[in-house]
Amino acid sequence: MLDNQLEKELRRFALEIRIGAVEEFKARGFGHVGGSLSIADAVAVLYGTVMKYDPKNPRMEDRDKLICSKGHAGPAIYAALGLKGFFPYEDIKTLNQPGTNFPSHCDRRKTPGIDMTTGSLGQGTSLAVGMALGDKLKGRDSRTFLIVGDGEINEGQVWEAAMFTAAKKVTNLVWLIDNNKKQLDGYTKDILNSGDLREKFAAFGFDAVRIDGNDIPQLYEALTKKAEDKPIAIILDTVKGKGVKEVEETMANHSMTMTGEVYDKWLAGLKEELKAFA
Repeated sequence: MLDNQLEKELRRFALEIRIGAVEEFKARGFGHVGGSLSIADAVAVLYGTVMKYDPKNPRMEDRDKLICSKGHAGPAIYAALGLKGFFPYEDIKTLNQPGTNFPSHCDRRKTPGIDMTTGSLGQGTSLAVGMALGDKLKGRDSRTFLIVGDGEINEGQVWEAAMFTAAKKVTNLVWLIDNNKKQLDGYTKDILNSGDLREKFAAFGFDAVRIDGNDIPQLYEALTKKAEDKPIAIILDTVKGKGVKEVEETMANHSMTMTGEVYDKWLAGLKEELKAFA
């Protein structure tokens, strides 16, 4: 069970991730705002308490791994890694600029702590399955966590990877589906309705649960559960742009271009919330 002190620390960490992501967007002037903010809570729980890793040794063999298949949400991952000391935090403010080590989409060759290059939607799922299976065959005591977008699951490759995960009982792989209800050009239900994702993953052979993906205690309970004879799929009901009201209420919030003054307003609101955790 999540105790009050740890919950407070994780809620603070999630806020700091959101602040970091917005600082990245401000420095560049635009970016994938909505989908980065929606996963901040899950990323906070993963890097704040669940995952095993060493910032001084990012390639530690028996580390837990995170594959953000929706690679455009990289800014949230960068913020978490910077806060945890994988690299100087200020470096993230070079997001998507010439010569940067922090491209718009995750790149393992550039950014310490990024376990796999992603961005071509769907491909991260197959890569995560292979990495997790490799660790299992080598007898490593590690888990792989895979973040997939609800728009991304339009890709057939995702379901091939899901079928393989369940059929081969790759139980050291945990799927997190960011069900924020939107994709690049509209609501997922209007573009290609995926139906009940919990039922769908259960039918594929997963131990599937559906939770509030912006709720720290629910995330902690789901992510600390150990798989038995089935891999775990967690459907995260999230809000695209969570944490910044103006973004939450903007329909086209997948990628946004804003003035520095707007970003400053968002940062001021987030930093005001942060004072409650002082």
